[in-house]
Amino acid sequence: MALVPFDDRDGTIWMDGKLVPWRDAKLHVLTHGLHYASGVFEGERVYGGEIFKLTEHTERLHKSADILGFKIPFSVEEIDAACNELIRDNGIVDGYVRPIAWRGSEMMGVSAQNNTIHLAIAAWEWPAYFSPEARMAGLKMRISDWARPDPKTAPVISKAAGLYMICTLSKHKAEAEGYHDALMLDWRGYVAEATGANIFFLMEDGKLHTPKPDCFLDGITRRTVKALAEKMGYEVVERHIMPEEMAKASEAFLTGTAVEVTPVASIGDYHFNPGRTCESLMKAYDEEVRRGSDKAALISGSAA
Repeated sequence: MALVPFDDRDGTIWMDGKLVPWRDAKLHVLTHGLHYASGVFEGERVYGGEIFKLTEHTERLHKSADILGFKIPFSVEEIDAACNELIRDNGIVDGYVRPIAWRGSEMMGVSAQNNTIHLAIAAWEWPAYFSPEARMAGLKMRISDWARPDPKTAPVISKAAGLYMICTLSKHKAEAEGYHDALMLDWRGYVAEATGANIFFLMEDGKLHTPKPDCFLDGITRRTVKALAEKMGYEVVERHIMPEEMAKASEAFLTGTAVEVTPVASIGDYHFNPGRTCESLMKAYDEEVRRGSDKAALISGSAA
């Protein structure tokens, strides 16, 4: 089946304060964000017509821009309203939302203090990141050749576009070798995250262990799943994890807006058995993300 290019679709995109036809949402080739990666973005999921944890994502978008030294010219409330307007206009019931902010083209060089700041939001219907078969069987991963950088060398707690190049390189190599994804270590050699998701391990002590997010994003889905696990009675330990410790894990899973909760079957020579913990957290997360949409549907039905 031929892929539909993302620049040639029907619908609308919210851009700098208004909805524009999808194909007209363009920017100049000398945009600073393209040349110097001065852009930040978010990834959000729509479930039953409701954007999960929308405000939390928008607040992080503002924080990411602040870290990169620019201010988005729209408030959190205005961006939330724009996201909701967009999914209604495009009729998105279950899908994905991508807000992105970037420096414009007034100055072309490393220095860009006078550049205007732009904001665009796109939304589209989007199925599961991995196929149902791959999700249930567990992902096959390799360990990346690239490492998450020292916080002294990059704005690691910003969801900045430039930080994802090593993710693309890692994922491309993994897929070329027959894997689904790659696990990235950090500059010290500790387990960090996958190319676009956080990771948890069920260790032999019966506790869930997850890397301490001191050089990568503390994901919104990660925090959600951590809270769900604790509610279910699991103790969650955040700590530095050496790769060889994965031999002590019986289960492993990724968490993220795109992957949701997805079991892992192997990482290099380390093997895991997706079991009760993975299944229970997958179910709990699926129920959590639908909770708001079910409530909205109930209110709507009562008002009808």
